[in-house]
Amino acid sequence: MPGGRPLRRPRPVASPGPDRGDRLGPARRALAAAAGCARPAACAPRRPGPGRRPRPAAGAAQGHQDLVRDGPWLGLDIGGSRSRARLVAGELVVAEAEAPGANAVALSAALVEGRLTALLGRLDGPRPAVCCAGAAGAEVPEAKELYDRLLGGLLPGCKVIVVHDTRLVLAAAGLDEGIALVAGTGSVAYGRASGGREAMVGGWGWLLGDDGGGAWLVREAAREVLRRLDAGDSPGILGERLLAAAGAADRHQLAGHLHRLREPRRWAALAPVVFEAAPADEAAAAVVDRAGAALSALVDGIRARVGIEGPVVLAGGLLLKQPALEAAVRLRLGEGPVRLQEPPVAGAVRLARLARFGAVDQL
Repeated sequence: MPGGRPLRRPRPVASPGPDRGDRLGPARRALAAAAGCARPAACAPRRPGPGRRPRPAAGAAQGHQDLVRDGPWLGLDIGGSRSRARLVAGELVVAEAEAPGANAVALSAALVEGRLTALLGRLDGPRPAVCCAGAAGAEVPEAKELYDRLLGGLLPGCKVIVVHDTRLVLAAAGLDEGIALVAGTGSVAYGRASGGREAMVGGWGWLLGDDGGGAWLVREAAREVLRRLDAGDSPGILGERLLAAAGAADRHQLAGHLHRLREPRRWAALAPVVFEAAPADEAAAAVVDRAGAALSALVDGIRARVGIEGPVVLAGGLLLKQPALEAAVRLRLGEGPVRLQEPPVAGAVRLARLARFGAVDQL
């Protein structure tokens, strides 16, 4: 692939010991058995270092070992806040890269093209035979057409499959059926049952919904602070922290700052402020609790539509990195849900392998 340098070569993923499932409980044991591993979701890539070698790729967990001996395979996770690429040759990860998010529904075509070009330009390795891109907004026909066109031009001669990004979660967990609950910049749930029956609930985008996601959470917190300031009340801990984060001295500057944030990921970047204030500010705590309720309702909607109870896989930067939000979700869903153990881009690679044999529908 042209230009750039590989971003990292992480160490091999350790397999769980023979007794690990016994420490996970029934629900976690079931998922660990399916996924073949039980480690926390990966964090940001490490800097490349001298002598770092390609690492073994995570194998497909449900008997698809015949699919890993060909390639190269390219997986793309194109999200709202960031995008990730992983190139696998044989059974080795040979290159990985990151770039800002490229949601084709929220951004201009020119900006999406620039960010995808930058992402692929940072990979260094053999040309892929098959690419699977899990892309935010790909369920919208116009957005999917744009992804198809751009990736087809950037990857000539490569078979490109575009699916919605939520589908990567179950694939990364090694599951062919289950429920994925994702809360990052936005929020959505996706469920897939045996026979291919599936449904999505939520994922409307930050202007219409995405309740429980990072952009929504900041908007709700900002509305509370502005109401306080309109009434002449103290901004409270939540207001003080939000004003400081925005570099604002009053309500007018706060509103102006937020209106200048044109991308939802920039709203979501302020979400940690709400969680920091929650222990000492009742309104901030209430916003977090409402977020948990909204996310749990997405799962309930999938259960009603698809007719399965789980397993439920929790994913997304906000949900996995904010314990208070995860606790609010588990308060309603119980301890059954499990955290995603591999980054979603690993699911894209798995689907790329399957797509080589025509086993993936473009949804």
